[in-house]
Amino acid sequence: MKKKLSRSGSGWALFMPKTLLELINVNPETDYLKIQVENNIIKISKSEDNPAEN
Repeated sequence: MKKKLSRSGSGWALFMPKTLLELINVNPETDYLKIQVENNIIKISKSEDNPAEN
């Protein structure tokens, strides 16, 4: 899948389709994402530590 970045305020955004969120079991209204960068690769996963639950 190839995605293009979109302008968002003074930065850039990556819009994620609902299907992609479902594949990693993320509810965008309640869950947080964990984002890691390793060797120029961005890894996005569901965060197991949600601040809203603490």
